[in-house]
Order: sequence, then structure tokens, then C-alpha cells
Amino acid sequence: MNGIAEAADRAGRSAGEIRLVGATKFKSPEQIRPVIEAGLCEVGENRAQEFNEKYDFFMECGVKTHFIGALQTNKAKYLVGRAALIQSVDRLELAAEINRLAMRKSLVQPILIEVNIGGEEQKSGIAPNELRELLSVVSEMPGVCVSGLMCVPPAVSEDEARGYFARMRELFLQIRDENIPNIVMKELSMGMSGDYKAAILEGSTMVRIGSALFGARPAAGSPSAH
Repeated sequence: MNGIAEAADRAGRSAGEIRLVGATKFKSPEQIRPVIEAGLCEVGENRAQEFNEKYDFFMECGVKTHFIGALQTNKAKYLVGRAALIQSVDRLELAAEINRLAMRKSLVQPILIEVNIGGEEQKSGIAPNELRELLSVVSEMPGVCVSGLMCVPPAVSEDEARGYFARMRELFLQIRDENIPNIVMKELSMGMSGDYKAAILEGSTMVRIGSALFGARPAAGSPSAH
């Protein structure tokens, strides 16, 4: 996407530092395939059921699969060992279940910790002031490896979102400097279609783009939304 290169240039960064994850929620393989053929290498799904339904298609296309939506603990079994990265781990119960499943499969599951950077009650994500306590426990889990942080800021203007992204960058850098065992602050996943340029300016390494790649999602409740 040209916008990624433009934002990276403004930030004095290389566009190659920023991974593009295509958010494919509610999009059919027929809609997704042309974008993959145009060069998309990584995709992200918001629902475990939809992830499973498209998994074989994604494997056929040779793309990396991410899980980027709110995750119920009992649905983790559908993702462990299949998702290249589970981006939305936001509580100890979920991390423990991913760890249990990964150990049973003799693998290490890469995850990101989702932070509720805006303190919104209706959104998932760990509170910033509870992040270190969660990381200290998760760092002892042999079946998971924390690869960074993820956030979804409040629905504000792109300029206002930049302030939330700046706070995320500060958290990311602080934790990276603490060198916690098994915690690798490599990925800072933030920025979607409406605010990804601001996210890149504030250090995002991974943007999750849906409508700007695939067109607007159908309205909730419409036949094409199911």
C-alpha cells in the first residue's frame, strides 16, 4: 500500500519494517485471493470459526495466519499451532490455556498481549497498569512466547489516535528495556484502515488493514455479514 510507504517515509523509517496484515473478516476466498495474488503475505481473522473455515484456503495460498479478534478461552484450541500469531491475549486465563494446549502439542505458540490503551469498558485488553503483572506470570509459561503488544485505540480522529499510539510505544520500549525472560518486544501491532498512518508515525511494526484493502465490511445483521 502506498500509504504505508508514505507514512514510513514521514517517520524516517523503511516501509520494509512494517508488516501488513490483511484483516479478512467477512471476506470470502474469492474476495481475498486477488489481494493475495497482488502480494499480500499475511492475513488476520477476528473469529475462531471463520479462521477455521478459511484455514485450508490460507494454507493453499501460502500466507501467514494471524488471529486478531477477541478470543474466548474455550476457542483457543482452534488456533494453537495453526495461527502464526495470536495477537489478542488479554488475560491470564487465556494465556494459561494457550500454554496448556501448546505444551500438549510440543510447540511454542507466539502471542501478543492486547492492551486496552483507552481504558474502554466495552473493549478487551489488559489495563496498562496491570500489564507487567501479567507479563511476569506469562514469562514463566514454556508453551508461549510473547512477541510484543497490540492495541485497538478508541474511535477518535487519526490525530487523536496518535496520542494513544504514543503511549503504546512508551510501554513497548519500557518493557523491552526490562529484558524479561521469554518476553521479546519485537512487534508493536497497532493501526487499522482509518489510523494506520498515525500508528506508523508512532512506531507500529504491524498494521491490520481491512476495508482499505478489501472494501467496506457489510453492516452487522445483513445477509452478507454471516
